[in-house]
Amino acid sequence: MKKKELVSLGLIALVLGFLLAFTYRTANRVERTVPYDRAHELTLELKALAKERADLEAQARDLRAKLAKAKQGYTEAQLALEAEVKEAAALAGAVPLEGPGVRVVVDNPPGTAGGTIFAVRDEDLLKVVNELRAAGAEAISINGQRLVSTSEIRTAGSFINVNLQRITPPYEILAIGDPAALKASLEVKGGIVETLRDWGVRIQIETWQQVRVPALSKSLHFDYARAVETGGKS
Repeated sequence: MKKKELVSLGLIALVLGFLLAFTYRTANRVERTVPYDRAHELTLELKALAKERADLEAQARDLRAKLAKAKQGYTEAQLALEAEVKEAAALAGAVPLEGPGVRVVVDNPPGTAGGTIFAVRDEDLLKVVNELRAAGAEAISINGQRLVSTSEIRTAGSFINVNLQRITPPYEILAIGDPAALKASLEVKGGIVETLRDWGVRIQIETWQQVRVPALSKSLHFDYARAVETGGKS
């Protein structure tokens, strides 16, 4: 074999060796790179899932907060509505009330028959009631008859009617409010109580820590009046 051919074969062998070495190194690099890329890909996916989970948890917290706020608002609205209903029922006399106040007993002079000029009249009771109202009485009754905006106190023959119910002396007036203020309003000098006492009418005023005023004995209803809706046409 010629020297030139030997050199050529040597060069070919060298090139083949280099190619084999390069191929081996590339294969090893691929074997090492594939797991790393996959791990990196999984890491990115895990981070994405973690972020998505965090976003969902934040949304859930936000929804829970909104739900709690809505429930609180509903509860507050319900409590406010119940308070308004109770107040309306109290003003309408639909429920009995109790609290501090006064008990006033008004009676005819001794030996006075009903219908005489010395007997207690409807306007006398009305003046006593008005004094109590002016002093801040929140609820008043006369002989068990609750007084409301539609109540009447008027003479019917030789008797006095309250809420169309006949009442007879002694007249017991119960009023809820500041006991001291209510009593002071009746005992003012030159007031209705002093005037009635000058006529011989017997009046007793007591302050009580607990006064119970009964509910209206009849239900209120309107035959002609109708509620006007807010923003509606009249």
